[in-house]
Amino acid sequence: MPAPVYLDHSATTPVRPEVLEAMLPYLTNTAFGNPSSGHRFGRAARAGLEQARREVAAAVGAEPNQVIFTSGGTEADNLGIVGAALAARDRGEAMCAVVSAIEHKAILAAAHAVCHLGGSEVILPVDSNGVVELDALDRALAGRPAVVSTMWVNNEVGVVQPVAEIAARCREAGTSFHTDAVQAFGKVPVSVDGLPCTLLTISGHKIGAPKGIGALIVRERKAVEAIIHGGGQQFGIRPGTENVAGAVALGCAARLAAAEQPAEAARLRALRDELATRLLSAAADVCANATGAERAPHILSIMVAGTDSEALLMHFDLAGVAVSGGSACSTGAMEPSHVLTAMGVPRELALGAIRFSLGHETSEADVARAAEVFPGVVAKVRKLAGVLGRA
Repeated sequence: MPAPVYLDHSATTPVRPEVLEAMLPYLTNTAFGNPSSGHRFGRAARAGLEQARREVAAAVGAEPNQVIFTSGGTEADNLGIVGAALAARDRGEAMCAVVSAIEHKAILAAAHAVCHLGGSEVILPVDSNGVVELDALDRALAGRPAVVSTMWVNNEVGVVQPVAEIAARCREAGTSFHTDAVQAFGKVPVSVDGLPCTLLTISGHKIGAPKGIGALIVRERKAVEAIIHGGGQQFGIRPGTENVAGAVALGCAARLAAAEQPAEAARLRALRDELATRLLSAAADVCANATGAERAPHILSIMVAGTDSEALLMHFDLAGVAVSGGSACSTGAMEPSHVLTAMGVPRELALGAIRFSLGHETSEADVARAAEVFPGVVAKVRKLAGVLGRA
């Protein structure tokens, strides 16, 4: 049987060899110390941490003192949303979080947490391609919310939001703007230099670093309050002993991702388009999502009528191809994707959605293999659905 094919890079990526090599000294040797310690072990760790901070900052066009390391994208999103709401409360302003209907669950849950803290939330609608409706944003901004958050690239369908326009409107309204750039960084040009956003999230395991490390770019210190309490590390915004090896890994991965982005985006787009062409012509009643909007080059979301995503995933796995039903954080849910629902996709069709996400290791052979097994997988699932339907 051929080697298994991995087309779920939006869920996670393998650790790159260069990244592993960079982080190992901070787990062993003489650089394993606590970066807050004054002896040579601590100083070595501190030097690695600050170098990582500089690398992440350079990769996203920020300043080193604006980089706050976190345990990943979810924590960074929570710090950005809840932290901004708490900062607004301290200023005597409304604790209101405005988010789009297609955000990652980390953002939606954080906005809901603001409600539990005594604040409120506003959910912005999107059009049929998943693009935020700017008129609705303007109406929400009229209420002077504490923070607006829209993801740069949607993790399920790959639609790219007009973040520059959204950020500009938020700046004009005097509202902090946060963007979750977890799926954008390394795939589309991402830089806060010249972009009036206040807060930006990235995650290591989407770009070849290990799980458990991410960063929130905080361009204005007064924009957020800490949601974790302890020592004074990281300017008091995210206290606690830093994950030095993870930060070093993120710094290395971010440097590589930023440098490779233009060429890698072109390569992935060609592979994505080839895969889409082959899949849509290989079986009847198959359509791609968000094709009427700008999309990131690494995500292809399709819907297969007369199927359900769980059965498709199982049969793809049996055929040696790993794909996803959408967000890996929603695996096991029997309801259709909230993203597709917000885009107005009928429930029956949304239940048959699957996501192919390409990465640094994806080859033409991987795309060819996925296209080769696709017709058989669809036929098996549709046959099974027909049998069950007659039972």
